[in-house]
Amino acid sequence: MTAGIPPREVDLLVIGGGINGVGIARDAAGRGFSVLLCEKGDLAGATSSASSKLVHGGLRYLEYGEFRLVREALREREVLLGNARHIVRPLRFVLPHDGRLRPRWMIRAGLFLYDHIGGRRELPGTETVDCARHPFGVPLRPGLRTAFVYSDCWVDDARLVILNARDAARRGAAVLTRTALLWARGTAGRWQARLRRKDGSELDVAARVIANAGGPWVGEVLRRCGVERAQATLRLVKGSHIVVPRLYEGEQAYLLQNDDRRVVFVLPFEEKFTLIGTTDLPYLGDPGQVAISPEEIDYLCRAVSSWLARPVAPRAVVWSYAGVRPLYDDHAANAAAVTRDYVLDVEPGEAPILSVFGGKITTYRRLAEHALEKLAPFLARGAPWTARAPLPGGDLPPGGAPALAAALTAEHPWLAPATAARLARLYGSEARRLLEGARAASDLGRDFGAGLSAREVDWLVAEEWVASAEDILWRRTKLGLHLPAEASARLAEYLAR
Repeated sequence: MTAGIPPREVDLLVIGGGINGVGIARDAAGRGFSVLLCEKGDLAGATSSASSKLVHGGLRYLEYGEFRLVREALREREVLLGNARHIVRPLRFVLPHDGRLRPRWMIRAGLFLYDHIGGRRELPGTETVDCARHPFGVPLRPGLRTAFVYSDCWVDDARLVILNARDAARRGAAVLTRTALLWARGTAGRWQARLRRKDGSELDVAARVIANAGGPWVGEVLRRCGVERAQATLRLVKGSHIVVPRLYEGEQAYLLQNDDRRVVFVLPFEEKFTLIGTTDLPYLGDPGQVAISPEEIDYLCRAVSSWLARPVAPRAVVWSYAGVRPLYDDHAANAAAVTRDYVLDVEPGEAPILSVFGGKITTYRRLAEHALEKLAPFLARGAPWTARAPLPGGDLPPGGAPALAAALTAEHPWLAPATAARLARLYGSEARRLLEGARAASDLGRDFGAGLSAREVDWLVAEEWVASAEDILWRRTKLGLHLPAEASARLAEYLAR
């Protein structure tokens, strides 16, 4: 799937291998267009693997009047849950109440809207619990009386990107990673573009249309296409997260209000850990060099410690990451208030180029549909099709990933239950293909630890564009949290061979 001779002429050239780029490529390929996607690094190598890992409507966006965005996101939450049940799972969020922050009536009104404006079908609605009596109140500091509990979903963000790219490739798209756009020029209604591969080789491609999904680099892509001034502009906002050893029992998440009017998520993560985020800070540097600051770590620790019975100290952090959100600049005074909605801008010129400004991971599929609608004057329209099309591995049996994991251990008694559960979560129904023909653990080849076998590594190279140990440990899987540091060197050595 990941090899082949790249086409020299396509209907659509997509620049950028984040969630919006792969979503557009998948939708277009499924409509019968010829598509080439190029990504200068790894798929999901920047913003799309640095999110809060949520498929959600954005409860706090209601405060800013973003009703259209919240409605669309809530509808997409249910679509994604239906099409990618192995990497998307329901999550109950606990919102403890403190009258010194937002009043009870405001929270109740917001949650009522949240329950109803998106046409919720599957997820349970809001309830109110007594913190002193309900298990959800146990991790919270003493003295809190009431908490509101509502539904959203968790997602493996990087795998969502990979699965969209795999489906695009399965439908005929060419996906080139480690391939940068050098320049493109529109002439006689078509684009002539030059790409450079990691090995230094260059490729010339002709395209009827370019879709610029460069994320934080959308302006740079426009400049390389000869467009000096875009109609829309970006506002870069840094969001950082920390991971600490598990803070509490249970699979519930917490949404904690802070005294600066922001909120902080506290999420169960990778079985043994808790994920905390996020910050919202203006960012002016190189998006490729973004990193969390000590001040952000302190901020997140303080925000959580003010609500939980068990304080969190910076020394507890075992991993952190930061990303740059490429938001559409609506000129909001506060970075936290900048819209998460998206704008699709088609630039006039010798040939059409559509650029994506803003957006959030939850709405990527509708963004792709809207992009194809915008490009209908230049490409045959085609019919929308992705709403009911499972992503690779998403056609799970009743009971979802846990039922599949149980079936895998029954079919392969030598397979550790923890490994079976991980394979079911990552690969869904395709886990059976990965294990096909194996009758003993030795058939999977070398064991790198935590259940990562040579068979799985070979699959990731052949099927998922893996080129480095980092691709595997921190994007395709999160095994970097579970393996010792020397495992990365062993994995790099294996890949080099």
